[in-house]
Amino acid sequence: MTNQRGIVNNMETRKNLPRAILSRIYYIDRQIASGKYPNVHDLAKGYEVGTATIYRDIEYLRDMLNAPIEYDAKNRGWYYKKKSFRLPARFASADDMLALGMAKALISLYKNTPLYESAKRLLDDITAPLSSDEAEDIKKSAWYEDRIIVPPVASAKVQPDTWEQIVDAMKENRVITFEYKGLWDEDYKTRLVRPFQLVFDNGVWHVYGYSEERSAIRFFSLSRIKNVTLTNERFALPKDFDYCRTHNSSFFGVFAGQKKLKFRIAFYDESALWVRERQWAEDQKIDEKDDGVVICFTSTQYAKVLEWVLSRGCTAQPLKPDILVTDWQKQIKEMKKLAKI
Repeated sequence: MTNQRGIVNNMETRKNLPRAILSRIYYIDRQIASGKYPNVHDLAKGYEVGTATIYRDIEYLRDMLNAPIEYDAKNRGWYYKKKSFRLPARFASADDMLALGMAKALISLYKNTPLYESAKRLLDDITAPLSSDEAEDIKKSAWYEDRIIVPPVASAKVQPDTWEQIVDAMKENRVITFEYKGLWDEDYKTRLVRPFQLVFDNGVWHVYGYSEERSAIRFFSLSRIKNVTLTNERFALPKDFDYCRTHNSSFFGVFAGQKKLKFRIAFYDESALWVRERQWAEDQKIDEKDDGVVICFTSTQYAKVLEWVLSRGCTAQPLKPDILVTDWQKQIKEMKKLAKI
């Protein structure tokens, strides 16, 4: 559908707009609507693109999206002739805006990582409010902001330079060296690693890759890494480099175990319901008992499974394998000593 000037309808145009420039279009819209009269150099610098790109975007806004953009010679910048004009009301569907708005809650999980500020800025640009004089519409369109939330989790902070160096190394498949302090190390030790992936688990980012010193796959917590350096040595990704493909037959988070074990664990009381309503492994089977349930599955994540059982206290009891039963009993004995029972 076209209007009287032969311009394509906004909603049809939206479907054809490349997603790569969507956030930039919203950024320009917000800056112009602010009344600050931004010029091409202001916008290019603010979004870190070339002036030619901004000129094309302005033309797109004016000609394809019917934005009432005018240039003010006195203020040397652009403004909207119709002050109430904003793209979100005319350009984005309600479902799109709702989905993006909800996504803003999810990125709070990454607050202590360099991803957060960039992702937040991107979503803020796209979900910018309609206009300052449409308060009631803003209130209605943003109803989800205090109704759909992601509670904060304990997270480990990542230094921006550590993140950036590892990302650069992964882009080019370059071996990295860094200083690392493991859980049981008294001081930092030098590591030489082929970084395969960055993996997020329970508030902590890890680099997953091949450790040259150990000649094995290892996880390294980014919060315990410092002085990352890219070497000139490059590596080829192995066919089985993906952590999810290799270790995701069970879903207990990050743990690069190698030996697959068959587990059988009984759960009682509230833990029985807790186990029933979740998928813990691809091959899990749950047997109903009079006083609870028994779950059976296979996993390479032994330490995580032990932690899982212990976390449920007196409502969980490991049955198989024998090593799990033994380690569980040992932990209980140590807790009994601490409790002085």
